[in-house]
Parts: sequence; C-alpha cells; structure tokens
Amino acid sequence: MSGKLNSLTDVLKKTLFFFETLSVAELIPYVHRQMLADYSPEQVQEKVHLCLVQHQCFTSEDQYIWTLNLEGQRDNDKLYNLLLKKQKPLSLNEMTQSGTGGKKKRKPVSETASLISDGRFVQLANGYWGLTEWEVETGHYSLRHLIVKALKLHPTGLSLTQLGDVVGKWRGTETGEIRGVLAKFPYFEEIGNGVWCYNAETRVIHDRVLKRYLEALKRQRERWHRDQERWNRRVGGMKKQLDEVSAAQREAAAALALRREDVNRYDQIVTQMAEKDLLLALRKKEIYRYKEHLQKLESKANAILYQCRLWVRRARDGEHEKNNMQEALQKNQQSLETLFSKLQQYKERDRENKTKIMEIKEQHAERVAELQTTIVNLRQKIERLQDVREQEEKIWREEINTLSTDLKHSMSETERLNRVMRLAQQEVVEMKNRHKAMEVQLAHPLVRFFAKLVAKFRRNPHQAI
Repeated sequence: MSGKLNSLTDVLKKTLFFFETLSVAELIPYVHRQMLADYSPEQVQEKVHLCLVQHQCFTSEDQYIWTLNLEGQRDNDKLYNLLLKKQKPLSLNEMTQSGTGGKKKRKPVSETASLISDGRFVQLANGYWGLTEWEVETGHYSLRHLIVKALKLHPTGLSLTQLGDVVGKWRGTETGEIRGVLAKFPYFEEIGNGVWCYNAETRVIHDRVLKRYLEALKRQRERWHRDQERWNRRVGGMKKQLDEVSAAQREAAAALALRREDVNRYDQIVTQMAEKDLLLALRKKEIYRYKEHLQKLESKANAILYQCRLWVRRARDGEHEKNNMQEALQKNQQSLETLFSKLQQYKERDRENKTKIMEIKEQHAERVAELQTTIVNLRQKIERLQDVREQEEKIWREEINTLSTDLKHSMSETERLNRVMRLAQQEVVEMKNRHKAMEVQLAHPLVRFFAKLVAKFRRNPHQAI
C-alpha cells in the first residue's frame, strides 16, 4: 500500500499488526522515526500511551504488552469486504455510496470515528482509507523485532539458516548479523543443535531489569548534574572572592603609589627647607656685614666728631645717617624675628608630616597582613573542597560498580531460573508418562478385580473380620 499514514493511531495499527505484540518502549522508536521526529522520547512515550488507552482497537492485559484487535465492528464489515474486492484505497464517500447503494445512513463524523476505532482500517494522508493487512513497509523495523516475529511464527524453533530465509523475505540480512542479535539478547534461547526459540517471559524480565538499570543511571546522571551545578556555583563564589582579593591588592598597590607620592612630596619639602635655610644663612651673613659696616661708620663718625667739631652740619648729617642706619637695623631685626618664627613653623610642619608618614606605613602594613591571611584561608578552603569532591567521586564510582554487579547477578539469576524451568518441564513430562503407564497397567481386568476387592474390604472392615 503506497502512501503516507495520516495519524499516530494508523502507525500503531500497522506496527502492531506486523509484530502482533509489543510494549510501549518498543513502539517508541518506530513512531519517533515515522511521525513524531520533532518530539523528545518522553513526549513520544506519553502520546503513544495515551493513544493506546483511548482507542478500543488496542488491547492489553497488564498495560505493558499491547496487541491489535482485528475482529473489528460488525457495522464496518461491508466496507471491509469492499476494500478486499477493490484492493486499493478508497475515500469515505466512495465506500459509503458503494456499500449502501448510494444512500448514506450514518454521518461522516460517526463513520470516521468507527473506522478509527476499528483495527482493520488505516487512513492515509490524502484522506483515503485502506486495510491494515495490506503490504507493510518492513524497512522501518529493526532486525531484532523481525527475528522476534519470525520465531513467534515458528514457536518450535528455527535454525540459523531457516531464520535467515524467513527474515530475508522482509529484509536482506546476512547470517552474521542475525547471529550477533541472537547472542546479544538473553530471551533468544538455543535449544540444541543450532535451533533457536523465543522466550516471552524472559523478555519481560529483561525489559524490566533494563528499565530499572536505565532509571538508576538516569537518577545517577541527574544527581551528577546537580552536584556539578553546585560545584560550579561554589567555583563562581571562589572566583568572586579571588576577584575581591585582587581588587584589594590593587587598592594596596594604589596606597603604595600614594605613599611614594607623599615621600616625593616630603623630599621636595625637605629640599625647599634646605634652600630656605641656605637663604637664611646668607641673610645672616648680610646682617653681620651690616653690623660691621655700622661699627665702622660709628668709628668714623666718632673720629669725624672728634676731629671735625667745626663741621656741625656734617656731624648732624652723620647723626641723621646714624638714625637712618639704626632704623634699618631695627627693620632688619624685625625681619630676622619673622624669619625665625617661619622657620619654627616649617619645623612643626615637618614633624607633622613625619608622623603622618609613620601612620600611613603602619596602616599599609596592617592591610597587607590582613590580605595575606585572607589569601591563605581561601587557599585552604579550595584544597578542602577539592578533597571532598574527590571523595564523592570515589563513592559514585563504587555505587556504579555495585549497580553493574547487581545487573550481572540478576542476569545470572534469570539464566538459572530458565534452567530450573526446563528441568521442571522435563519432570512434568516424565510424570505424565508414568501416569499413562500406570493407567495402562490398571486397565487389566485382574487388576480391576483386585482393586474392587480392596475397596470393599476398606468399606466394610468389620464384616471382613
């Protein structure tokens, strides 16, 4: 039958018709490949399970293994026979007109709903309807499920060559691929002499154990992701702390730069003070020179007054000059006093600057010590966190090893149970054979006569005495 299927229900009908029985987990790959390629596996599983539950054509006893009901509805038998005769897809109008003689009895909506819930019909993408039993595209199905179908068709078992011939009708495969699939899964059992058969109970156990193992791995992976996110957050916090430490170091470097600037300023002030001291020394020398000059002038004036009393005017002029010189001397003395006061102020400022420099040095040393202690504490915390992380990784690896050993143990237990079941079946067959032999022996007339006598004696023991 050529054409694309219309809905998820039609894909499930075709798949279950070909394989007869499948679980939801086995249906998911085919549905995901043919119709719901954009959905995640969890979403595909939810939609498949909802579709199987909603439609009556799908049946399941334990809600695990699903089958397709091909009995259908009696109202649709005419349409089914019509499609069998035509052997081609037809639209709903064509089927209803030819099936009812040109008279429509039911509405198109109810007719479509009845065909959807009937396992014998599938709808194509162009709106035409066909039969589920028409040709199935086996290229969509895996080799494992094709082998399962072949062994279900032959419950007594098939050899490797016979199995290759049966599967080759649906899909071209080599014998090595079939042998690899048979050896891979435990529900393919070798009875003897190269004959293989399919054990459905073992498959159910295998699927459940595999599902538990995958769920355990999923939980382990989720826990691993949560721990990884937690460690990433911790690493981010440690990076922030390191950034803060680096910012503090940069502040310390800025403080050192400020200290250097203050030292340079102090050196400049010291040089200026030295220059001013030099200027004061020169000024003192000039004052001493003025004093010597005054002394010379006084001596000259005395000599002139002594020698030239007659020169009154010149004497008065000398006195006047003397007065001027005295006034200049007083002015010089006042300037010297002001210079001495300024010198004392400069010395006091120098002392204050020295005390400030000492305070800055002490603050810088305290800040550097605090930063060093914080860096050492952060390094110790990082080492502790790394040790805790390594211990947790060791614990997770041990848990994974224990889970793998449990899986191997469960596989060995399933094999042992299969062997015990085979031995039990053989014992049942032997007991049946013994029962038949006993029945044959009891069928003899003498044995029956003695059995009746024994029965009479057991009923009336007092009469026999």
